[in-house]
Amino acid sequence: MAAPQSNNPLAAFGKLTELRQRLLFVVGALIVFRLGSFIPVPGVNPEAMTRMIEQGGGLLNMFNMFSGGALARFSLFALGVIPYISASIVVQMMGSVVPSWQALKKEGQAGQRIMTKYTRWGTVGLAAFQAFGVAVALQKQGVAGGVPIVYDPGFGFIFASVIGLTAGTMFLMWLGEQITERGVGNGISLIIFAGIVAGLPRALTQTATMASNGELSALKVLMVAAVILLVTAFCVFMESAQRRITVNYARRQGGARAYMNQSSHLPLKINMSGVIPPIFASSLIMFPATAATWFSNASQMRWLQAITTALTPGEPPYVILYALLIIIFAFFYTAIVFNSQETADNLKRSGALIPGIRPGKASADYIDSVLTRLTGAGAVYLAAVCLIPTFLQTAWHVPFYFGGTSLLIVVVVAMDFRAQVSAHLVSHQYESLLKKANLRRS
Repeated sequence: MAAPQSNNPLAAFGKLTELRQRLLFVVGALIVFRLGSFIPVPGVNPEAMTRMIEQGGGLLNMFNMFSGGALARFSLFALGVIPYISASIVVQMMGSVVPSWQALKKEGQAGQRIMTKYTRWGTVGLAAFQAFGVAVALQKQGVAGGVPIVYDPGFGFIFASVIGLTAGTMFLMWLGEQITERGVGNGISLIIFAGIVAGLPRALTQTATMASNGELSALKVLMVAAVILLVTAFCVFMESAQRRITVNYARRQGGARAYMNQSSHLPLKINMSGVIPPIFASSLIMFPATAATWFSNASQMRWLQAITTALTPGEPPYVILYALLIIIFAFFYTAIVFNSQETADNLKRSGALIPGIRPGKASADYIDSVLTRLTGAGAVYLAAVCLIPTFLQTAWHVPFYFGGTSLLIVVVVAMDFRAQVSAHLVSHQYESLLKKANLRRS
């Protein structure tokens, strides 16, 4: 009697040479990223830089977390992929507003190559500008804890910083594209994911140390772990949730009047904007506190101090403004990445109909109304997930490493990576079936 075959697709993983090579390439590329985050730009005292980052406010800590601690070490990858993400968002916005760029988006692969070129040049410009700003600010900062940050300020340090940081960002951009092409998943997202997860062991060690010293009770640690698991499960559920609009296709069977109705659906995610709204909102709301630490005369600027105090995490103005910014950016970015009129036109050209809705403008209005309700629910979900860690930090003084934005990034990237691996496994199964079918026919 033959042994039963396993239905688990991972059982055949050893036979999947291509998938194994792709996964090994991803692992190797992420190792290169981690090694590069320890190569310092010359001219900076690493101890003073780390001390300044720890005291420098939320924005610096957030960028340092995204870069895997590279900013605190002022390594070649200190800027991370933030310039590339910013350039990509600007190009997407221009592609939805400027008519000539809209035409490029409709030209297929040729237009996409031109848009990619614009994104790369924009990345170079933004990286050079940010590197220059960071170098100048470090020189003005002077000392941190009585130790000078820059050993030899001047043109040489600024030039070396601009060249080194810009080259590091461009290398990460190239590495991310290679991961996307030769590996599994989106390369840029995986680099950010690796940077966030790299600091998790230190955070767990710090929490365990506080628990052993009595600074955190065992009950609080268990409650925090339970909350993190519940929020993570909620994020997975919401990121998987869809609103499926039924779409019917009329196809001719053979005769002059013989038609067959084929039903399909148009999937609309609850969170169409992804993690972009929390990133934008965090950057804006943390900027005053960061500026107050970088300007030496900030103590004399009472208005800046008042804004910084009001926007301290846990304060009512912070909570209200943060939630409003997330909601506004969620609607704004969803309107950029999804065009209801274009979707309705594509359905009309393909002979598809939404039951009970006329094609054309009526379909566009219906899709837009459904998307508006979904975006509202998704924006509230984003705001809630991003504010829950803030409430727990304020109430229990828990040293959370994962904020709402980083947790969303980890969940979204992990789900996308799992979907890509599953797609490769399913594709391999179909190829095996097709090969067997061809052999039987021959």
